[in-house]
Amino acid sequence: MDYKYPTRQTASSVVDGSCEEARLYQVHANCLQTIMASDDAFKVSSLKGKVALITGASSGIGAGTSVLFAKLGALLALNGRDVENLNKVAKQCTDCGAAEPLLVPGDLTDEETVKKTVDQTIAHFGRLDVLVNSAGILAMGSIETTDLAQYDKIMNINVSPGVIITDVHKRAGLDEEQYAQFLAKSKQTHALGRPGEVEEVAQSIAFLASDAASFITGVNLPIDGGRHAMCPR
Repeated sequence: MDYKYPTRQTASSVVDGSCEEARLYQVHANCLQTIMASDDAFKVSSLKGKVALITGASSGIGAGTSVLFAKLGALLALNGRDVENLNKVAKQCTDCGAAEPLLVPGDLTDEETVKKTVDQTIAHFGRLDVLVNSAGILAMGSIETTDLAQYDKIMNINVSPGVIITDVHKRAGLDEEQYAQFLAKSKQTHALGRPGEVEEVAQSIAFLASDAASFITGVNLPIDGGRHAMCPR
């Protein structure tokens, strides 16, 4: 039988189907209402009680992820090189109603700082549930002008992401016009035709940190607008 279910109507208003169809429609509607009313239906909606160490938390993706995790109830340890910005992010977190974050500032190119950051987090909270490696740096230059020390420093910190709109490119030396041109070119280098937003990356990180992703491990999840699927630029 060919029939249509009306949108946003109760089963009693289904007039073009049989009684059985109306009953099934009502069962479906009741199931949806039950799911939406259950606190744990969507596990990504809460990170309550999870201890998360977020590096690069003083700006960009790290800062955005910190605030989102705070809203979701996580206990936070925040790392970054800019202590002033790190304190601003911590205030944003507490303004969301979160507990006071533990601040563990430092440069992660230093191995001792890395160890100290982890040790302080575990000493403070008693454990570490989630590690978000968001620290990143950028330097401008060509293969002819970049020395090995600069190359090693960048590779020691960074991954190779798609373009996300943050201040990292401006801090590396791009002016407003150059940055606008760079973002415009991203429309051609990304399958979705645009650069990404910090919030889009933060939401994906929150999913992986949540119980909704409890059976996911050892995989890569590109959050790059399809850039990995495009031809090299």
